[in-house]
Amino acid sequence: MIGRWHKEANEVPADTAREEGMVSVPITEPVGKIPPQPWMDAPETREVLEALSAGGVKVRFIGGCVRDSLFKRPVRDIDIASPEPPEQIMAKLRNAGIKVIPTGIDHGTVTAVVDKASFEITTLRVDVETDGRRAKVAFTDDWVADAARRDFTFNALSCTPVGDVYDYFGGLEDLGRGCVRFVGRASERIAEDVLRLLRFFRFYAHYGRPPPDQEALAACRERARGLAVLSGERVRVETFRTLMANDPTDTFQLMANQKVLEHVLPEARHFGRLRLMTWLDTRAIRFDSVAPDPIRRLSALLAIDAKGAEKVADRLKMSNHQRARLVTMAAPPESIGPDVETSAVRRQLYHLGAEAFLDLALLTWAGELAVRPRLPHERTQAWISLIEAADTWIPPRFPLRGRDVMSLGVPHGPAIGELLKAVERWWEDDNFHADHDTCLKKLQTLITNTG
Repeated sequence: MIGRWHKEANEVPADTAREEGMVSVPITEPVGKIPPQPWMDAPETREVLEALSAGGVKVRFIGGCVRDSLFKRPVRDIDIASPEPPEQIMAKLRNAGIKVIPTGIDHGTVTAVVDKASFEITTLRVDVETDGRRAKVAFTDDWVADAARRDFTFNALSCTPVGDVYDYFGGLEDLGRGCVRFVGRASERIAEDVLRLLRFFRFYAHYGRPPPDQEALAACRERARGLAVLSGERVRVETFRTLMANDPTDTFQLMANQKVLEHVLPEARHFGRLRLMTWLDTRAIRFDSVAPDPIRRLSALLAIDAKGAEKVADRLKMSNHQRARLVTMAAPPESIGPDVETSAVRRQLYHLGAEAFLDLALLTWAGELAVRPRLPHERTQAWISLIEAADTWIPPRFPLRGRDVMSLGVPHGPAIGELLKAVERWWEDDNFHADHDTCLKKLQTLITNTG
């Protein structure tokens, strides 16, 4: 444990300090060191650091890259903080020949791009005014003040380019024990930006261990109605990220128990089906096509029909493709399962496509497991056979086109489409075997019989 609180001259445990309302005194010296990391030593990273450090300016890595390195998880995004204003940061990067994009310059954020690597660089800042969603900021050179405006203690961690770790609010200890804890008072931090409420549950799903921080839970219950001010895009992003945790079910159940979920996903009912979907797509089976997927997991969680799926898609501002998948899973056009004949499975794959077929197979399988967790071996193998069918499916191409119908004297009009559909149904019934010439003979027969 890292001592970070004291009363008079004596250090006491953090939990006791919080309970007794003691004032925190941040430790301003490094508390440890991150061993060399590939992302820290990459040429692109060193190039950006060299540009930013010109003139002796001290910059640090901050937030998720530090947290995930300490937690031994892959680092995906590299964020850097600097005491210099954004205009000066941009000038330094451009002078070094580095592409720079003013992605959020009003809030002190720019993005540096070197080859295919990007780095978000933010000027140290403090909040001047907040309204529950957006903040007006002022720039500073105070590392502690900048850390104090961040959401959770382990997201306030920073480290120097050589790995010296600064921890002003006990983030290392919290990370080690799986405690997702707000910096400062939880209710005040959520009042500043209500998105932090959803971020609490997202980080709990990915990093937390029971029991959750009780002050944070109380603040989430208290502030849950404020979620109405968030855009659908923001809610979707946080929901999808939460769904992508190794096992998000307990977190969504916690959100429901705390009266939070009803404000963002009132349709969430099938917690058991979500748990089994998560088991299937992470541990139960191994196929290239089967991996954690937020749309599929969302569908497993929700109790909706086609209209309900449309409403959810509208509310979360989903893409057209995401919407189509959700609607198909909510209202399957066909029954997918081991009881369907093999020939019918090929037809279903042809009409639905492998992605939709796989979605429906996994969703139906998870639903069956939620009711009957221990399936006979033969039943399990039958489900696996359906996944194999989707995984190896190569869509056959119907041999005929409209020009084939017209070449036989049929004038342009609806009859062309009707004749093609009739031959295609026959071709499907023949298990997609008939070639172009055979299909053409069938077409001639239909034209003769209908003439």
